[in-house]
Amino acid sequence: MSTGTAGYLDRYDGLVGRLPGDSALRAAAAAAFRASGLPGGRQRRRMEAWKYTSLRSVAEANFHREPTHPRYNAEAFLAGLQLLDAPRIVFVDGAFRTDLTSTSEMGFSRFAERPDFGTLAWPDREPLVALNTMLAADGAVLELPPDQDGGILQLVSVCSDGADIHPRHRIHLGNGSKLTLVEISSGQGAYLINTVAEVHVGAGSHLTHIRLQDEAVGAYHVSTTYASIEAGATYDSFTLNIGARLSRTEVHTQLAAAGAIAHLNAAQILAGSQHGDFTSIVSHNAPRCTSRQTVKNVLADRSHGVFQGKIEVARDAVKTDGYQMNQTLLLSPDAEIDSKPELEIFADDVKCSHGATVGELDAEQLFYLRSRGVSEAEARSILVRAFLANALALVSNDTIRGCLETAVARWWERQKL
Repeated sequence: MSTGTAGYLDRYDGLVGRLPGDSALRAAAAAAFRASGLPGGRQRRRMEAWKYTSLRSVAEANFHREPTHPRYNAEAFLAGLQLLDAPRIVFVDGAFRTDLTSTSEMGFSRFAERPDFGTLAWPDREPLVALNTMLAADGAVLELPPDQDGGILQLVSVCSDGADIHPRHRIHLGNGSKLTLVEISSGQGAYLINTVAEVHVGAGSHLTHIRLQDEAVGAYHVSTTYASIEAGATYDSFTLNIGARLSRTEVHTQLAAAGAIAHLNAAQILAGSQHGDFTSIVSHNAPRCTSRQTVKNVLADRSHGVFQGKIEVARDAVKTDGYQMNQTLLLSPDAEIDSKPELEIFADDVKCSHGATVGELDAEQLFYLRSRGVSEAEARSILVRAFLANALALVSNDTIRGCLETAVARWWERQKL
């Protein structure tokens, strides 16, 4: 069986005509993927956006679409996750599970039933988006009518060993609507999940998008989100990355009309040889728009964190207010961070700033706690949680924030740092 780029193209060739949606768009994506290959693989051209993250190990892996091993008990696995007491949509190895799903009356359908690839994604520029466009078979389509409050909805993806899935999600909020979407991704074994989501936030709407990436230690997780935010609307997102051998969270946000607001906050907590990449592009395309980004990294052992954040301000985007900060706490001399904040401004009368800091635990604070009878492990835990507190505080819902704090506590217990 072929692996890497050739393996994925062979799979696509075998599925031509059997996948839902625009076959011409899939063919164009396959051509783009054939030309680019996987970042870090044997492609001919260098990809600046993937400078710090290589997918060579994915190219060398032998994932397959239909796992041949016995399926694990998904019900039991879900019971061990930090799920909320709220409606949920569940996919297991990319397949929609009606028996595990409990949705509200909100407009939910499946990509397999309504295969619309949208207009925001760039398969010709992004190799993993091209791969998703080639092979996407299902995903969640959420459409909230105008002036509706959708409450809290969970979107859960669970994968098992050997799975190789490419979910395609589409979220659309009508004008004046409100929704809190909690996206949880987890699993067991070694697998690849490569998700593409397109988000439209209508005028005056508010979408809170919380993501918990708690994949298995041998997994690969790639997520690419495209968001378009209309006049007076807010896209408030927070991502917590604590799992996966390698993860990349990429967010492209367009502030498309006056008064749009985007919050792209995140925390990455890595240990061992984990690699976590958070990449964002915020495009201010209209006047009086606001964006905020605070991304914190806690890196232990030989882990490697990446932050690439870019704020783009178009010529007509006067009165822009953009802020971007990346802060990293190194718990080991072998841990590494690559931080690349950028500003690209073509307008006058704007307020934009960015920054990055890297440091280690304060020795005096550690000594103070130890002198009060606190063990070294607990002292380190206290200081790390204090460092993360400001990031987690950006999640306004107390229950959701509590679930994220529990996930952090469990991660710390597993590491025994």
